[in-house]
Amino acid sequence: MKHQQGRQIAKRKLRFMGGRTNTYPGFHTFPFASFIQIKTNWYYLPLTLLLMMSLGACGGKSSTSSNQNNQRSAADSESNLTFFDVTLEQADEVGRPLWKVRAKQAVYTKEKEIGQAESPYGELYQDGKVIYQIKADQADIQQDGKRLFLKGKILATDPNNGVVLQGNEMEWLPKEDLLIVRNQINGKHKQLQAVAQEARVKTRAQVVDFFGKVVANSTDPQLRMRTEHLIWQIKQEQLIGDRPLQFERYKNNQITDRGRGNSAEVNLKTKIVTIKQNAQADLLDPPVQILSNSMIWDMNAENVRTNSAVRVFHRAEKLTVTGNQAEMKIPQKTVYLVGNVNAVGQRRQSLKSQNLTWYLDKKLLEAQGNVVYKQVSPALTFNGDTAVGNLETENIVVSGGKTGNRVVTEIIPESPTPKN
Repeated sequence: MKHQQGRQIAKRKLRFMGGRTNTYPGFHTFPFASFIQIKTNWYYLPLTLLLMMSLGACGGKSSTSSNQNNQRSAADSESNLTFFDVTLEQADEVGRPLWKVRAKQAVYTKEKEIGQAESPYGELYQDGKVIYQIKADQADIQQDGKRLFLKGKILATDPNNGVVLQGNEMEWLPKEDLLIVRNQINGKHKQLQAVAQEARVKTRAQVVDFFGKVVANSTDPQLRMRTEHLIWQIKQEQLIGDRPLQFERYKNNQITDRGRGNSAEVNLKTKIVTIKQNAQADLLDPPVQILSNSMIWDMNAENVRTNSAVRVFHRAEKLTVTGNQAEMKIPQKTVYLVGNVNAVGQRRQSLKSQNLTWYLDKKLLEAQGNVVYKQVSPALTFNGDTAVGNLETENIVVSGGKTGNRVVTEIIPESPTPKN
């Protein structure tokens, strides 16, 4: 009857199947005995106790040091147990599994709850369904009914969406729907690969937060992102960086463009990158830099748009153009600017207008609305409705357009050089 009660108590939290141990057979009196079940022969227990009592009586006259050594040896034996074909299970209040881990061999210690396990593998559950499969060559395992902790080279795979997380520590908190993987994180998926110091998976929402020295590479579009915190919304196919972020765009494994900002969102489905606060795009072909408070970069259509004040700088020609809004079509190498446009060359020659089209390949500017052209040497000013020309060579034609307004030319003579 006592043996049956012991087996019932043992099934509450933890089961060790096929239980061969390195200690005495039978159900032991260790503190963990209330949640261990070991396959063994219960009929040897009285004989074992009699033998232990006889040995104790015979050793009554032994030295104090010998007693201490025996006590230490017995304590070590009671503190460490080796089990084979181990299964760890934990269920919630209604009996649904929270985790199940199996191992070929495990060493149990009172201090660690359970010690090192060889070749552990198992499943993590949510609402009774498998959400992650875990395995390792070797790992330290701890559990307390509320969490499962593994330390070693852990590999966790989501069988539903294909996410694979690899790290040296794993913690599963089922009541919080939270899986934490730490220490040299490597995440893999068909859409994304990432390395970081820590990954926190909100399993129910299917959201992964990468923390610390994050480097993420998306497959399509080909982007490499660097930041300290990156949020990956798996269902929405979206990446969110809420801290300063840098990214590089690739084609055929070659960098074509770079970008940065205080925050950014990357839609992997539409291939649109939204950069906010101190947004910057550096293109290699054409060699143009775009600065704005926010911009939308459509990787699929190959254009960059801004809805706030913008500065476009051509690195080769040393030409800067500012405006209220802008759109650049990268394949056509054309920039469209709207509102308070001001183009300034390296010799301080300038062209102001309401709208401007900049053909980068042709080095041609087309300006419309309240046009004002100025140059320094010789000092002159042209006012009109439209203007076309090359600002670098100072070859600009200003006209009155369809309004019939006359072109106004203002020539400012140079001041005479004073004689000594």
